[in-house]
Amino acid sequence: MAKEFGRLITAMVTPFSEDGAVDYPRAGQLAEGLVASGTESLVVAGTTGEAPTLTHEEKLRLFETVRDAVGDRAAIIAGTCTYATAESISVSREAEQLGVDGILGTVPWYNKPPQAGLERHFRAIAEAVNIPVLLYNIPSRTATNMLPETTVSLSQVPNIIGIKEASGNFEAIGTILRQARPGFRLWSGDDAVTLPILSLGGYGVVSDASHLVGRQLAMMIDAAVNGRPEEAADLHALLSPLFSALFVTTSPIPLKYALRQCGFGCGGHRLPLSEIDPRSAQVMNQVLSELKVDLPIPSAV
Repeated sequence: MAKEFGRLITAMVTPFSEDGAVDYPRAGQLAEGLVASGTESLVVAGTTGEAPTLTHEEKLRLFETVRDAVGDRAAIIAGTCTYATAESISVSREAEQLGVDGILGTVPWYNKPPQAGLERHFRAIAEAVNIPVLLYNIPSRTATNMLPETTVSLSQVPNIIGIKEASGNFEAIGTILRQARPGFRLWSGDDAVTLPILSLGGYGVVSDASHLVGRQLAMMIDAAVNGRPEEAADLHALLSPLFSALFVTTSPIPLKYALRQCGFGCGGHRLPLSEIDPRSAQVMNQVLSELKVDLPIPSAV
């Protein structure tokens, strides 16, 4: 039986050591901390995980490392998909053999496929594996927007179980929620709009902010879906400065900086990403000074 992804999914950063190598022990430690602070599933080697800079072998070892760290306490959703369908299928099959619980199907970037190509791409990937596929629409990064009609059609594929929607188009989100097959779920792909998406009938969020405020996000979601709108709104307002600060410059640069400032350093970045600029650091420092951090901080870092 497929493992439930839950309402709070974290798009996990990839820790690097000082020499730029993937820090696998730190990745396992971070995964454990995220689960301890409310995360129900982990996206590994997604955008926040700097997937474009990771080699094939590094991705597979990361999937295995995080799976071993959290065991049955959280689902592992593997970022295996690229702009090439054949490669996406190959890596997805390897990830499935390693024991991941799902595949993140990011809309292909760079080559700007038409809607018919997108549908065939995701159908081929889903048919190649026996685990759930979570679609991911983020046109601000991919330059291609998957139209709601395409998502609705793909929702008929049995193991395409939902979508991470980061288009910011509430009309399209409403169409998906109304017309997709029963049981097809929609997660917000942007912390800042999780609450309004929940109010439309969305299921949860694939979050960056949950690295720092997982318990508080879980409380906000619980309040929103269980008829406590004022409590949910208060929590959203409390966390909104963090949501904004995490994108004061290119993500995940502010997030890794914040983790380091909180005492849970996960290293720097691989080029072409660079270290945080002084102005963005100042913005994040101000937010952190007023923030209650939920992530357990190890005594020795």
